[in-house]
This record gives sequence, structure tokens and C-alpha cells, in this order.
Amino acid sequence: MQTLSAGPDVALRAGFGPDVVISSGQSLHDDTVTEHTLALVLATVRRIDVSLAAQREHHWAKEIAFAQADPVTGREYTLDGARVTIWGFGSIALRLAPLLTALGARVTGVASRAGERSGYPVVGPDGLDALLAETDLLISLLPAIPATRHILDARLLGLLPPTARFVNVGRGATVDEDALADALRSGRLAGAALDVMETEPLPEDSPLWDLPNLILTPHVAGGRPRGAARFLADQLTAWRTGAELRNVATR
Repeated sequence: MQTLSAGPDVALRAGFGPDVVISSGQSLHDDTVTEHTLALVLATVRRIDVSLAAQREHHWAKEIAFAQADPVTGREYTLDGARVTIWGFGSIALRLAPLLTALGARVTGVASRAGERSGYPVVGPDGLDALLAETDLLISLLPAIPATRHILDARLLGLLPPTARFVNVGRGATVDEDALADALRSGRLAGAALDVMETEPLPEDSPLWDLPNLILTPHVAGGRPRGAARFLADQLTAWRTGAELRNVATR
């Protein structure tokens, strides 16, 4: 079973027998997800959502400029010098990190094993708590597996500074949305941007629609898988010849 999605979670839940090999389309969405993530990051950091809301009301929101000019908010409206944590440091993160670096951010990854990847420091699970306490922007690229369900909970959100922002382009099931809602309503978290939610399409009565300082997009980061025809041809050739398949999911 070959999927074209970056994560194999839907195929893994479909009930295939243990003899069925499942492979994902990891790498086919790296460029589009990277672009969308960067767009969400800049939108929340630069308060584009506030400007768009003001536009709909025909309001010239000069208060945004005043807030940016306040010395107290010197670290809050820019990526220059921002401490960015990318949780899930795979192929998408390796495309995204240099773009954030080019804008002046200091990027650290989080993965199952600590070390260094393409010149970026990566911490393991035991270093996560201390890293979150010093994070200005948290980006999640985590897959949806049993071990990651609601892994970003109230405790971890509480470790982030109140000026921090959160962007999720991984999977919605990795976030405790009630805890995220509480953090945004109370001001314990400055803002967030989500392309993925636990329930999709997002129900009309979901409280996420009306949360303050939250940007929502309808799971569109991946878009069209790029290079899919060549990837599928290579996978089919490997399968027929007994060669090693790419992106085989652990079951």
C-alpha cells in the first residue's frame, strides 16, 4: 500500500493485515509544506490576521504599529533573533530551517534522538522541557501515531513563555486542543496558526473558529504531491525487483 501523503497514519488505521507493507509519500510535499509553514509563521509573527480583521471593518489599525514600536515588544514582531523550535526534525524541517535562519532565527530541532542534523542542534525528549522554556516560536511537524496523541498538552504549553507562538502543520491529533484554547483565551500563549485539526473538516460549532490570536487554514499545506509520478514508478520497480522500498512505515 503506497500513500501519497507525507504521513501514513490514515493507511495504518485502515485495517490492513500485518503482511501488507505500507509506504508513505514522505518528501513529496516538502516544498509546499515548507512554503505554507513559512507563510503561517510570518502571518502570526507579523499579526497579519489582525490587519485582515481590521480591513474587513474598514479600520486603519495603527495600534499594530504602536505595539511594534514599544520597546517591551522588541522580540515579538520579528524572526530576527527569535528562538525557533521545530518539533519533528525530518525532511520538511531540513527545508524550512535554512529559510528561518536566513531571516535571522536561531533554530533548534526536537527528534527522537539528540545530535546534529545539517548543522542544526537537535535535542531528544529529555531536553524538550528546558528548550520550550526558551522558545519564541514552536513549530510542530509531528506525525499522528499513538505516542504523539495530544503530546502537546497543558503542561508543555505552560512551559512556553507567554510571548511565544505555536504553528502546527503536522497532524491535529498531536495537540490537546482544549489546552490550546485555554492558553490562547487566558493569554498564556500569544498566538497560534493551525493548518491541521483533530477533527477535519472543522465542525461549524468548534470553538477554534473564534479563538483570539488564532489563524486557521483548511489542511492545505501539502497541496499537490510533487514528483509523484517518478516516485511511484521507482517504488513499483523496486517492489517488482525485490529492491528496498522507500518510506516504509513501522507497524
